[in-house]
Amino acid sequence: MHNTDFNLTLSEITKVEGAASLNLQIREGKVTKCQFAISEMKRFFTTAIRGKPIAGVPQLVARICGTCSNAHLLCSLKSIEHGLKIKISPQTLLLRKLLNYGLIIRDHGLHLYIFVLPDVFNRDSILAFDEKIPAQHRLLHDCFAVKETGNQLGIIAGGRSVHAPFLTLGGFIKLPEKNALLTLIPQLEEIRPRILHLIDVFLNCDFTLTQEVQFLALCDKEYSFLNGFIKTSGNIRFSDEEFSARIQRVDIPYSQATGYMFGNQLHMVGALARINLNKDSLHQRTRGDTIGALAKFPSHNIFHNNLAQAIEMLHAVDSSIDLIHKYSALPEKPEEITPCESTGIGIIEAPRGTLFHKMEMTAIGKINKGTIIVPTGQNQIGIEHAISDYVSLHINQPKDELAHEIEKIIRAYDPCMSCASHFLKIKWS
Repeated sequence: MHNTDFNLTLSEITKVEGAASLNLQIREGKVTKCQFAISEMKRFFTTAIRGKPIAGVPQLVARICGTCSNAHLLCSLKSIEHGLKIKISPQTLLLRKLLNYGLIIRDHGLHLYIFVLPDVFNRDSILAFDEKIPAQHRLLHDCFAVKETGNQLGIIAGGRSVHAPFLTLGGFIKLPEKNALLTLIPQLEEIRPRILHLIDVFLNCDFTLTQEVQFLALCDKEYSFLNGFIKTSGNIRFSDEEFSARIQRVDIPYSQATGYMFGNQLHMVGALARINLNKDSLHQRTRGDTIGALAKFPSHNIFHNNLAQAIEMLHAVDSSIDLIHKYSALPEKPEEITPCESTGIGIIEAPRGTLFHKMEMTAIGKINKGTIIVPTGQNQIGIEHAISDYVSLHINQPKDELAHEIEKIIRAYDPCMSCASHFLKIKWS
């Protein structure tokens, strides 16, 4: 135990995507300072794309993140196509959905198996799982089988599982073969029971921290992650064009990333928000096999973000199987591009939440200005509040236990520091 005055510094948060730190100060039994800082250096992507030809920008901004690069790629394509009034074909949309479902399977798999399961089983890492214990043996092998399937779906649909080269403005420069996708169906069916087991693990996990926030997500009838309208738990609906006006930017002096709030409210984006707001749109087969888990939603327990991600993985599998059967591999060229002075907006649901790209383009087809708002930036202030709330309720816990619980809270949000730290603000004096 400890006295009521202490400092707790976590210079490195483990098992998250990228680098973050925490400064916590307790005085007279109260939290007087709680600073969650994204400590990766600013990377200046929105400055780097100025003056660049629009055709090369989607692949450039995909380099914001090595894990969810295809989310930035898809969002950038959507924003530029919106500005240039390019209508993509149904086949192009189908293939983009497949690529994104591969990302959901792989990226959620990374978070749940590699980052979170060690907390559930009190292990330092998944590689410390005991092969002689059946439950741990099973999950260790499930991890690699599930992630490999997500990788293969991305490779066949987009040319690579990260930084997919087949995608371009208005379509695909190379179309995947139908037979190559069909060979994935047995593999997708094989990982279904593995993912159902993962859902059961998180359904029976007793981690709990309730937080009152506004949930926000892009919703549609297919739970496609790529289309729809913005919806909040406060029954507010608005278009893509209204997004940046609704989200309030908050400068955080001790963090390399900019924070955001929904007006004057804390909001949360990600799988928990999506399931809370759109669970009835999940694939019918997914809903049928996850009735017990879906009964937990809507939920304000931030640890249910893990359960929501596991359900989304199953939805991605079931939706992919349907799309592969529908894919006809019709020969088609990308839509023709006619540059014009315009502004385009793209919003998709990246694995970690709502992703916003806004591109202002010149008449000769170059980027004049770009704005990118990432999920982790939107969740950053909520993470900080969740940490403060938890510590306030467990002020007498030993410091090492507090540190571990704080890391679990941060991991529940599944933050991506690489994506969050590209903002640039210069003060001249």
